[in-house]
Amino acid sequence: MTATGDQYIWLIWALGFLVPWIVLYALFPAQRKVMRWSSSLTALFGLTEPIFVPEYWNPPSLFDLAQRTGFDIESLIFCFGIGGVGAVLYNALAGKRLMPMNDCERNSPRHRFHRVALGAPFVVFVALYFLPWNPIYPSVAALLAGGIACALCRPDLAGKMLLGGGLFAGLYLIFLVALELLAPGYIERVWNLQALGGVM
Repeated sequence: MTATGDQYIWLIWALGFLVPWIVLYALFPAQRKVMRWSSSLTALFGLTEPIFVPEYWNPPSLFDLAQRTGFDIESLIFCFGIGGVGAVLYNALAGKRLMPMNDCERNSPRHRFHRVALGAPFVVFVALYFLPWNPIYPSVAALLAGGIACALCRPDLAGKMLLGGGLFAGLYLIFLVALELLAPGYIERVWNLQALGGVM
């Protein structure tokens, strides 16, 4: 059961991820195109929210959409924000930018597996989704599979992928801590901790 005062917390938290997005977009013009593309694509993952409500969590949302339909506006905002930030955070802080693939890498035998690597998360998620697990676990496994597959295709970028992932994980942890400090007990009320083994 969630508290009445929780009604707009999910919206505020989702909007919070637009703050680093706006900062990165304003300060690093070279990253803007990547941010726009990444955010536009990852925003679509907000439409997967019915998979996670209420099995993973059950946040009060605008117009009670999450409870009534499984969908909500906040998830689109959240996915838009984290997509753009996650895509450029490492490059922005390291002073780097995306470069066209050189001929050596393009002709590498590994290059032919890039499409397989891109499809790996979807295959893994579907394969694991029907197991009696909370849906967040197939999701995490799918993302890990995608990351590993991409690293196998581009081992020269594996270290940068790990560092970029670590930077984003650190940022996300800051947002989680801020959520608990600003709305004490919200995580316990909204996340399905019992189904997650009591770990959050």
